[in-house]
Amino acid sequence: MINEQIRDREVRLIGENGEQLGIMSARDALKLAREAELDLVKIAPMAKPPVCKIIDYGKYRYELARKEKEARKKQKTIEIKEIRLSPNIDVNDLNTKIGNAKKFISKGNKVKISLRFRGREMAHMQASRHILEDFAKELADIAVIDKPIKQEGRSLTIFLTEKK
Repeated sequence: MINEQIRDREVRLIGENGEQLGIMSARDALKLAREAELDLVKIAPMAKPPVCKIIDYGKYRYELARKEKEARKKQKTIEIKEIRLSPNIDVNDLNTKIGNAKKFISKGNKVKISLRFRGREMAHMQASRHILEDFAKELADIAVIDKPIKQEGRSLTIFLTEKK
């Protein structure tokens, strides 16, 4: 809220240089802001009484946007990469998938390994559980199990993340 939008009876006013000007009526505060050719901006609406500051509103909005952009730049997004396996996977194919998982984990991503079952393979779900366990053991030096093996419909899944 800025200038005339501020409807509070009393506000705590902070001057343009950051000095406390005390508690006064919103009208008086707006008059002081007009004399300084600046805006009266409510910066803490939940405080008792609300805190207002005399500042250039355009510059204030620009500073907030710049801080937000800087904070977004420093964030790191973690993606979940999925690797799909089948119960009758061969050793070399499994090694290739392990290599891909190592690459994903070293880049800081989480890896979801899915063991997909089709048709009659569904009857031997628990017998194929060792494939996921072996996969996790192969990556034990660089990854830890984030979520243990879990059955989701026609597949068994496990999540791995980078070791700290």
